[in-house]
Amino acid sequence: MLKYVITALSMVLLSGCLADSKTTNQTTQPRADANKLKAHIAFLADDLLEGRDTGSQGHEIASKYIANQFAQIGLVPAGDEGAYMQRVPFRKAELEQTSPNLVLHTSEGDVALDYPKDYITSASVINTHSELKGELVFVGYGIISPELDHDDYQGVDVEGKVVVLLSGKPQSFPSEEGAHFASSREKVRYAVEHGAIGIITLSTPLREKVRPYQRSLNYIHTPKLRWLDKQGQPNNAPPEIKNSAYFNMQSAAHLFAGAAKSLDEIYAELEEDKSPKGFDLPISISFSKDSLHSEISSPNVAAILPGSDPQLKNEYLLYSAHSDHLGIAKSVAKDKINNGAMDNATGTATLIEMARLMSLGEVPKRSVLFVAVTGEEKGLLGSDYFAHYPTVDIKSIIANVNLDMPVLTYDFADVIAFGAEHSNLKQNVAAAAQEIGVTLSADPMPEQNIFTRSDHYMFVKQGVPAVYVIPGLTEIGGEVGTKFKEFLQTAYHKPSDELTNEFNWTAATKFAEVNLHIGLSIANQTAKPQWNSGDFFGNTFAAP
Repeated sequence: MLKYVITALSMVLLSGCLADSKTTNQTTQPRADANKLKAHIAFLADDLLEGRDTGSQGHEIASKYIANQFAQIGLVPAGDEGAYMQRVPFRKAELEQTSPNLVLHTSEGDVALDYPKDYITSASVINTHSELKGELVFVGYGIISPELDHDDYQGVDVEGKVVVLLSGKPQSFPSEEGAHFASSREKVRYAVEHGAIGIITLSTPLREKVRPYQRSLNYIHTPKLRWLDKQGQPNNAPPEIKNSAYFNMQSAAHLFAGAAKSLDEIYAELEEDKSPKGFDLPISISFSKDSLHSEISSPNVAAILPGSDPQLKNEYLLYSAHSDHLGIAKSVAKDKINNGAMDNATGTATLIEMARLMSLGEVPKRSVLFVAVTGEEKGLLGSDYFAHYPTVDIKSIIANVNLDMPVLTYDFADVIAFGAEHSNLKQNVAAAAQEIGVTLSADPMPEQNIFTRSDHYMFVKQGVPAVYVIPGLTEIGGEVGTKFKEFLQTAYHKPSDELTNEFNWTAATKFAEVNLHIGLSIANQTAKPQWNSGDFFGNTFAAP
């Protein structure tokens, strides 16, 4: 599901009474079939598929299964050259674990840091040998946001130098907008635009509470993937940045020895939510590493249900779900297969069921595009590729409904639609929820920035209004958030995420049907969905 584990879930009592469970007005549409949903999840989460890692045979099998389901339903292929598959080319880079060599040159002498005890780095998708030498400049958070009157590069010269920046963002930043500005992709872009040649990111006390450095060591063997553009170049990998690393708090202190401010003084400013100003550091760095490169491919699967209206059929509602997962874990446990039943066999099964239900009922006016994307767990890569190389005109995609890790272990009384506050899609979701007797609740965990952390966000960045819908935290006849939190703590991104008796098939069919009603209302309404007036994401990404 999300790129990082949700580590703090507030047990928020959602306002409002539970909706009556009585449903209305459902006789005109076919009903979701629990047996079909269970069968899809059982196949996709089977050990045979070995966790559906991007580029693996298991994911190829899953993709073939999804394509065959689309064909059986009678959908029109929307992949490459009349097929259901859109092949996504990737460069896979693996770090030679014994190769990183990092030395800090100070006025007191050289300080050699140990990998991965003192710092971590990842493979380069640009160079098999990466070499960085340069002076260091501190640039605060390394963020530029005119909208928030914030510029960490103001008054500092980083041309030909290595920027040292804090992880995260000011606490005062709006949650979702701040997540955009503080994303690694944006921070790299700011650095490149100002002439930097390397990036050192520092852990902070807040970061240690949320994601301790020690936990990051679990991922040092994970390969880096980037999709390749039509010229064969890796996306989101600027060659100007020769090397990068992430320092723990102890190692970070070395960088500020003899500087205008100590690291403790900077951390004290963070406690007061101040943004430290940039300054030169009296230190330089020599840093090298080696990477192994290979090229792989992995498919998106795409299909279309053509619309019934002569004009509106040229517009598309996009349903998305990621079909990949984490593959086989590097552990000594007996069960090493990350089956990904909840993440995201459930979303993929719902995607297939959406296609079946829409094909059986009255055909919607607009066309509906169903896409099962690859590489979500590697950084939203398959959706990003499709958003850059869509098989229909990107301007004809009028909305996106994303299906990612619905936790289906309890009968829910509400739904959550991340992103609903940014466009009038909120009305579609609220009406659909009412159709099946549940309510629409506000985002109960805005600090997690979930709107920017799943596949729909790649389409948002192309100007497409989107919502990411999950079952709400309110359990009918139960507590608020108990089973959702239980899944995150015991099974999220673990081999224990598999098909068990804990699945609630009433929840599964209810979730499918609320998404069906959302889609039908969008596909049949006269007007296209619109970003709310003045919305940051609409203003930033949508064409004028």
